[in-house]
Amino acid sequence: MSWLNKKRKTLSAGDKKTNGNVPDNLWQKDPISGQMVHHDELKDNFFVFPSGAHMRIGPKERFSQLFDNGQYKILPHPRVTEDPLNFTDLKSYKDRLTAARTGESPDALVSASGTIGGKKSVVACFDFYFMAGTMGQAVGEAFYEASLAAIKDKAAFITVTSSGGARMQEGVLSLMQLPRTIIGIQKVREAKLPYIVILADPTTGGVTASLAMLGDVHIAEQGAVIGFAGRRVIEQTTRATLPKDFQTAEFLEKHGVIDMVVVRQQLTSTLGKVLNFLMK
Repeated sequence: MSWLNKKRKTLSAGDKKTNGNVPDNLWQKDPISGQMVHHDELKDNFFVFPSGAHMRIGPKERFSQLFDNGQYKILPHPRVTEDPLNFTDLKSYKDRLTAARTGESPDALVSASGTIGGKKSVVACFDFYFMAGTMGQAVGEAFYEASLAAIKDKAAFITVTSSGGARMQEGVLSLMQLPRTIIGIQKVREAKLPYIVILADPTTGGVTASLAMLGDVHIAEQGAVIGFAGRRVIEQTTRATLPKDFQTAEFLEKHGVIDMVVVRQQLTSTLGKVLNFLMK
């Protein structure tokens, strides 16, 4: 294979995302400018493209960026009944779960503990690369267990959302996780501890309808898509033409739905200031 063909193969591979693991020694295409950017350059810039577009990242990268000195401890992932409905569409739900677990996450939510700005914190992070970050029983239980861990450690509870919503393969059992997460949040509030939500791209569906919009403070990453139903569904239902920036983080901040929009490079420092204020 010539050097040119090898180069083309590398560039082609760089356009692919691999189950939450940001690929090494590859190129990524800026979704706005079309410019090819090398992995090392992206990593040094918190996986933000020169155009300002924020690349989706998995829990491993997120924890390394948020926790002090990149030091954290992964919390045990709860065991739940897999495939409770014996669901099959084009292929079985069990096969989909097996395929999704080739990445870094046991399911679509991973939790870790450590300190942020010197303050004890428990972070529950969605992994969009695991079945689009959808919420089933494993996610609901992991979120609840993370809230209890925060209470036990007298720590702030922080959620980083990036999800397509409820997981259809678990039917009504997935919808039951909405009140399950709210119970965890209420327990954190009763313990007089802060619950902070970081809204990453995309945050939609049942996650938006529950845990994502119940924070004491809502911080969104620049350019994140945040909403419940899709834009096309809303336009067809309301028969209205929506603004171009509808359901973006900037649109929601402008209309008072969220508190602030920050670029990822400033997220940790911003979060540290908020925690310092809330946990004096």
